[in-house]
Amino acid sequence: MDKKIEVVLITLPEFGEQRQGQVDTSVFELKGHEGTARTGLIYDLHIQRFDSELLVQGEVKAVFELECVRTLHSFTKTIEVKGLAMSIEIKDEVIDLTDQLREEIMILLPVYPVCEMGDEKMSCKIEEKYLALDKDKEIDLEESPAKSPDDRWSALDELDNLNNL
Repeated sequence: MDKKIEVVLITLPEFGEQRQGQVDTSVFELKGHEGTARTGLIYDLHIQRFDSELLVQGEVKAVFELECVRTLHSFTKTIEVKGLAMSIEIKDEVIDLTDQLREEIMILLPVYPVCEMGDEKMSCKIEEKYLALDKDKEIDLEESPAKSPDDRWSALDELDNLNNL
């Protein structure tokens, strides 16, 4: 598995070259609440030089495990860019394509992921007992749909503590 996708212009053939491979999952730099990369950045590219620019064509994809914001269930989502075409100005003898290709994937990663977006279609319905705040107290709500406490709210709690000083 590669760490970077680098093009050394001196060794690049006149009519370009085809490159295939996968960059390590660490390229995505995801925080826990954003999801988990199940694969690295998978690429199949044709790279060719034209005077002072580098033309990169092909496709990139990656598979992520995301958490539904409605039901808190995990699901798998493949993000794929087919028909990729990028023109990069040549400034050095070695060009690193990793960040540009990473951004092509990251921009398509859903901000508000729901189960229905997954590779395998799932029902994305919240259990009825969690929908209303004014339900009868006889309904047993001891079992929460959350797997563990959500620590994303702890930063707001800290702000509240600062106000009380």
